[in-house]
Amino acid sequence: MNKFTLGVEEEYMVVDPVTRELASHEQKIVEAAQKIYKDQVKAEMHQAVVEVGTGICRDTEQARKEIGQLRNTVAQLAGEEGFKIGAAGTHPFSHWEKQLITDHPRYSNIVNELQEAARSNLIFGLHVHVGFQSRELAIHIANQVRYFLPHVFALSTNSPFWEGRNTGYKSFRTKVFDKFPRTGIPDTFNSIEDYDNYVKLLIKTNCIDNAKKIWWDIRVHPFYETIEFRICDCPMLIDESMAITALLQALCVKLYKLRLQNLNFITYSRALINENKWRAARYGLDGNLIDFGKEMEVNCRNLILELLDFVDDVVDDLGSRDDINYIQKILESGTGADKQLAVYEQTLSYPAVVDYITSQTLINTV
Repeated sequence: MNKFTLGVEEEYMVVDPVTRELASHEQKIVEAAQKIYKDQVKAEMHQAVVEVGTGICRDTEQARKEIGQLRNTVAQLAGEEGFKIGAAGTHPFSHWEKQLITDHPRYSNIVNELQEAARSNLIFGLHVHVGFQSRELAIHIANQVRYFLPHVFALSTNSPFWEGRNTGYKSFRTKVFDKFPRTGIPDTFNSIEDYDNYVKLLIKTNCIDNAKKIWWDIRVHPFYETIEFRICDCPMLIDESMAITALLQALCVKLYKLRLQNLNFITYSRALINENKWRAARYGLDGNLIDFGKEMEVNCRNLILELLDFVDDVVDDLGSRDDINYIQKILESGTGADKQLAVYEQTLSYPAVVDYITSQTLINTV
């Protein structure tokens, strides 16, 4: 099973501990962190964002250790500059108009092309890479695993607030990102050549200058032999990030195992999967998703329990039992969005929600 390696990326907000607003750290945190981790800590388009990424990890245990170290180090370096970091899909009340854009040609080009859609894209995600022995196999698995994206996304929902408003969504982050081109659930591709030809056509016709400007919820990575899952909000707790990582890895391995037995999971259309994605964004775990096999609505939590049963026979081989078991805890106690909403209901204070987020970000990171 060692070919199903992992890479985990998280995006954190940089917060002023007094005002609790997002703050520009002028890349000082990134510059300090790069002396320790080189390119594992990066700037993002907005100066109030810090992105971290693990190396290639054998399993979730190694990924947990690396993400824990990265969260702690970035938090410590932020503290030295007078800031805190927080893990959530959106900041509860800061306005994007006040946030500075990082001075870099890549970001200048994106802002120039996408204008307000780019400037307002003040969001924080979790990206999980799962390694395959070939891109041919990766595209086959990516086609099938698309169906499960809304289920996993529902577990990650952690962005109910936007600019000081309760949006009514458990994940408003995805609604903000929808303004970008080439986002959301992708179509299926018949082969890796089919996908590569699509990319070449977009480059040839000046739609994009490289394949990294394809921002779908899942993509076969343009350079690495990985599937990159991009649909999830950045979870508050490292336990949540690792549970989601374990589930995505187990799904890939389960679908691969079925393929070895000449069994395929049904590939559903983008239009159908989008119905479930919308429900997951709106209601998180509290809504119904559609079981397209049965052609009926089913409680989201029940579908996730079915999903855990579906992957159960590969989990022990992957060594991720402890991490995947945490999904039961998420089902019982709610997602980051549910917890943020509860804090706001108790306090009627957005700064109190920010304090809660920053306090949770370092729990169990050691």
